[in-house]
Amino acid sequence: MIVRLRTLRNLVALALLVASFCHAASRVVAVSITGIIQPITVEIISDAIDQARSEHADALLIRLNTPGGLLESTRQVIQKLDICPVPVIAYVTPSGGRAASAGFFLLEAADIAAMAPGTNTGAASPVLLGSRMDPVMRSKVENDTAALLRTLTSRRQRNSELAEKTIREARAFTDQEALDNHLIEQVSPNETALLNWIGTRDVVRVDGRVQRLQLDQPQIVEARETTRQRFIAVIADPNIGFILLILGALGIYVEFSHPGLILPGVAGAVLVLLGFSSLAVLPISWIGVALLLLALVLFALEAKFTSHGILGAGGALSMVLGALLLVNGPPELRIHLSTALAVTIPFALITVFLVSLAVRAREAKVITGVEGMLGETGIVRTPLEPTGMVLVHGELWKAASAAPAPEGALVRVVAVDGLLLRVEPLDQTARRTELSQT
Repeated sequence: MIVRLRTLRNLVALALLVASFCHAASRVVAVSITGIIQPITVEIISDAIDQARSEHADALLIRLNTPGGLLESTRQVIQKLDICPVPVIAYVTPSGGRAASAGFFLLEAADIAAMAPGTNTGAASPVLLGSRMDPVMRSKVENDTAALLRTLTSRRQRNSELAEKTIREARAFTDQEALDNHLIEQVSPNETALLNWIGTRDVVRVDGRVQRLQLDQPQIVEARETTRQRFIAVIADPNIGFILLILGALGIYVEFSHPGLILPGVAGAVLVLLGFSSLAVLPISWIGVALLLLALVLFALEAKFTSHGILGAGGALSMVLGALLLVNGPPELRIHLSTALAVTIPFALITVFLVSLAVRAREAKVITGVEGMLGETGIVRTPLEPTGMVLVHGELWKAASAAPAPEGALVRVVAVDGLLLRVEPLDQTARRTELSQT
């Protein structure tokens, strides 16, 4: 009897140990999508899916806080999510965040869609970057994206009709509105509450497979991002790209105006290339580029001519307008007014200051070498009959004069012939003027 009890106790302990092990093995790989959805987003999501596969994770959690992005990149992300080997959970977070435009597509592409309180989603009307859409083109683009959204929502039994209005009418929804209208499954204050709500649940995947989720207090593992991915994700913001571009232009100008410094030129070239790479995926307006070039010209003219600040103000205005018009696209892809002002004002002051220094240096009278001797006044030390010695710049020079000049007379240097100065005597009026000026 005692042996049986011990055996039963051991079996219970073993069962508890196995259950504890299985519980601890439950894990979720989490990845965050913030900012604009673009090509690097596709790479980050793809790597997170590979990590979830290799680590035998139970689910992939995508945190969304995005104003939208490029439709082509969004389609590529959706394709990655469709073939993800584990169920996908999309969660709009934190409070005050959003999954707007392209972000709404990713929210609806997930097997489970959830939002944090105080978030919003929707407003998925497509915008054709780089040009205006005529009615026919708009109808084509809207029908295409509406079909994609209907596919995403219908296969997960969500409200396809209302979801389509985010495209046709640019409708947007709060977290509670999205829940009440069956666009999402849950509103949770945090990730732990969301995963506890999911618990044990069956999910129908894209291919029709029924996959069971067991997420009672799982371990959340952050997706690994390379340094390259983090760096590109940061500079991919058009505002950051504009700042890098302007700083790079300033560094290159400093190098050209002060040759030999090397560091400003090298750093400027690197920053310009980074700025171009940041803006490369976006449609650039030539009007914005022309306004930025006009701004540089006006800044240079302000230092050259006395305009009482009119040219400088015009340059600052041109740079602000150029920044605002540089990117053809929806508001979330454009450069913010605050960024344009924060960059333009310091750049205008620094550029005008540097240009004015360069102009003054070019216009300053040469005071060294042969050119520095021409026009200078000297004092005769030994009579010029016709040659003698004169004192110029505190140095004794052999000089020759066409007209005699006594000792102590003032003479002007008119030419330099090797080590011989050609001078001419100053008359008494010129002498008095010269003495008064000195």
